[in-house]
Amino acid sequence: MKKSLLPLMFGGLGIGITEFVMMGLLEDIARDLHIDIPSAGHLIAAYALGVVIGAPLLVVIAGRYPPKRILVGLMILFTVFNAFSAFAPSYTSLLISRLLAGLPHGAFFGVGSVVASRLAQPGKEAQAISLMFAGLTIANLIGVPLGTYVGQQLVWRYSFAIVVLVGLVTLLSLNRWLPNLPVRQAGSVKTQLGFFRQRSAWLIIGMIAIGTGGLFSWYSYISPLMTKVSGFAETSMTYILMLAGLGMFIGNLLGGRLADLVSPAKASMMLLIAMAIALVSQQYLAVYPVPSLVMTFIIGGIAFALSAPIQMLMINTAKGSEMLAASVSQASFNIGNALGAFLGGLPIAMGYGYTAPEWVGAAMAAIGALFALSFITLQARHLRVLPTAGPGAHKEAEKVIGSDPKAIF
Repeated sequence: MKKSLLPLMFGGLGIGITEFVMMGLLEDIARDLHIDIPSAGHLIAAYALGVVIGAPLLVVIAGRYPPKRILVGLMILFTVFNAFSAFAPSYTSLLISRLLAGLPHGAFFGVGSVVASRLAQPGKEAQAISLMFAGLTIANLIGVPLGTYVGQQLVWRYSFAIVVLVGLVTLLSLNRWLPNLPVRQAGSVKTQLGFFRQRSAWLIIGMIAIGTGGLFSWYSYISPLMTKVSGFAETSMTYILMLAGLGMFIGNLLGGRLADLVSPAKASMMLLIAMAIALVSQQYLAVYPVPSLVMTFIIGGIAFALSAPIQMLMINTAKGSEMLAASVSQASFNIGNALGAFLGGLPIAMGYGYTAPEWVGAAMAAIGALFALSFITLQARHLRVLPTAGPGAHKEAEKVIGSDPKAIF
């Protein structure tokens, strides 16, 4: 692994811990701040809202600065706002600090993805991006269980202290190991926002927001699935989540290799189809403890194998707005988070049981695969026309499929 990629991995680790550790601390926070569980759940939604707002906004504002300077600034914001969370005296102040802590999330991954691809050897860009997302998977494998344990056994505020510590390590490593890359981002805000005029951009956004929602339809209700259906004790959930995290870690690395082998678009479609099949399989296998554990590992692996291909697809589709496009994918991912959790909960509320979210997740993953297929079909159509088209055809194609169609098909 290149030393220059380590700061990006550390940043992914800190972001992963602060995003997911809240799910295991809701009861402790609710008890300490004298609020109910649904109100505590708004702290998760506040962070996701911060990601959606901050991802495009901060990248557009900071687009003219060198990547290293942007990443350092984003990590300072991330560290400071998580420190606010650790010391928040009331529910309202914690809610605000969680919203603010989410602002740099998508922008860091967006800028970091472009930086990773520029630091990579030719043909290995997706693998370099997957190393950055490895921090996110390590968070699910080790960081989140550790933060949850510390928060439950001691004080929940110490969990955010861990995040602050990781943020400080990331800042030090950014300054020490990340090279000073020149600015490539077009300075014009109009040029950057031109990304949203491409039809292909909206196909990718739909693919992420709906397709990856399939993951959260399953993951949001994994605890009742494994305890009420598969028959595991509640005390086993820490180890089950670590198993899912191990799958995410391995899948993330394999996804980067797959994207470099077959192209990001095809890799994304293949993985979304695989996710739909795996979720349907889990619906039938959940009653058997060992097969259910195997599927937990597999689904986690497939879900995070999507990270690098999707991010690479966004970068290759954009022209003059690579960082904005990559950050928008993170905002879309968080929309998928909220959408999957909401839709997956509906059949449970209607009395269809704890395996019902798997059907919802499979449907969402299948729809995501259809978006990917539409994207590939759109590209193929324009690639067939280009060789015999007039001089203006290339400009027209850029508006539809992006700046480098051969790199993403």
